[in-house]
Amino acid sequence: MQAAPKRNPSKLRFDWNKTKRWFKYKYLLLLRAKGGPSMVARGFSIGLAVEMFTLPTGGLAFLLIFPLIYLFRANLAGALIGFVFGKVIYIPFAFLNKSVGAFLIPKGTKRYLIHHLPHLLSNIIRGSLDLIVGGMVVGVVLGLIMYFPIMFLLRYHADRRKEKRKIRKAQLVSNDTTESN
Repeated sequence: MQAAPKRNPSKLRFDWNKTKRWFKYKYLLLLRAKGGPSMVARGFSIGLAVEMFTLPTGGLAFLLIFPLIYLFRANLAGALIGFVFGKVIYIPFAFLNKSVGAFLIPKGTKRYLIHHLPHLLSNIIRGSLDLIVGGMVVGVVLGLIMYFPIMFLLRYHADRRKEKRKIRKAQLVSNDTTESN
C-alpha cells in the first residue's frame, strides 16, 4: 500500500494576488465590452431594477434579467453586478418599497385578489403585494437614476486609460527617436 502524497501547505493558502488580478481582468473586460460604457450601465440598471422586487417573488424575478438584457441590448456581467449591488442596498429600500406599494395599490385590491386567486397565490399576495409593486416602481426609478453616473464613471475611466496609453506611446516614440540619433 502506498501512502497518499503529501500536500504542500503553501498551495492550500488563498492567494490574494491572483484574486486581485482576476477581478482587475474582469473589470477591464467590462470596460472593453462591446457597446462600451452605455451597454454596461444599461445592464447595471436592469440588474438593480430587477433586484428591487426579486425577494418578494421568491427569486423568480431573476429570470426576468435575461429577456430584459436581450431587449435593451445590455451587458450580462453589468446586470449581475447591479443585481448584487441591489442585494446590498435592499434592506433600506424595502421600507420605501413597502410604503410606495401601499400608496399605489387601491384599498380593496388585496382583499379581492385573495378571494379570487388560488390558495398559494393568495398567500403570496397577502404578504408581499406592496413589496412587489413598490419594488417595481422604486427599482425602475433607481435604475434610471443610476444609469447616468455609472455610464459617466465608466466613460471617464476609459478616457483616462486612453490618455495614459497616448502619453506612454508618445514617450516610447520620443525615446526611439533619441536613441536612433
